[in-house]
Formats: sequence, C-alpha cells, structure tokens
Amino acid sequence: QVQLVESGGGLVQAGGSLRVSCVASGRTGSSYAMGWFRQPPGKEREFVAGISRSGLIIYYADSVKGRFTISRENAKNTVYLQMNSLKPEDTAVYYCAARATYSSSSAYTTLQQYGYWGQGTQVTVSS
Repeated sequence: QVQLVESGGGLVQAGGSLRVSCVASGRTGSSYAMGWFRQPPGKEREFVAGISRSGLIIYYADSVKGRFTISRENAKNTVYLQMNSLKPEDTAVYYCAARATYSSSSAYTTLQQYGYWGQGTQVTVSS
C-alpha cells in the first residue's frame, strides 16, 4: 500500500511555469511506476505523463510535449512535474498516480493501469 500526496499547485499567468510534486509514503522504495493525470473543469481525467521505476522510460501526452517534464527522485520517494509555457487550457486538478510493478523499464499511460492515486492539486492558468 502506498499513499500519495501532491503539492505545488497554484495560480500562474499564461506563459509562466510551475512545478508540482508528489511524495509517496508507506510501502514505497522504487517499486512503482509513476504518472501524472489531470482533470479540467467539466471534463474527464486525462493522461499527462508517465515515468518508469528507473526513470529511463517516459511518455507524454501530445498536448504537453516540449512544455512539461516529468522526473523522479527515488531516494526521496518523490516525482515531479515541471510545467513551462503554461496555457489557460492547462487549468485542471493534477493527480499523481502509482502502479506497483516488477519492471524497471515500463511506463504507463491509462487510468486503468494505475492502482494508487493522490488527492490532487489545483493548477489554474490565467490568460
């Protein structure tokens, strides 16, 4: 069992940057592939980025490629999402997710592939 807590959300102007973090506690170590999802107002939750246990395999949604960077520090049980060149359409609640896996080289892109979720952090981008 792992618990996930996100932080770092807030209000930022379009074109600005923000970094959100997710700290894992409980049965952690580096046994989890991690991901970020977001849920815009009135819409369904969608994939943003995923990273393997090793950090070497990374996937991004097309809408954030070149602007967002996912990374992880296994020693700190923390995963980050650096968001640059933010747009109003990036406004959403951002959720951290974890999937227990034996594979160090697999990353995941769908909601159904993740078994653990944080409570979310609000990111609002003003125009």
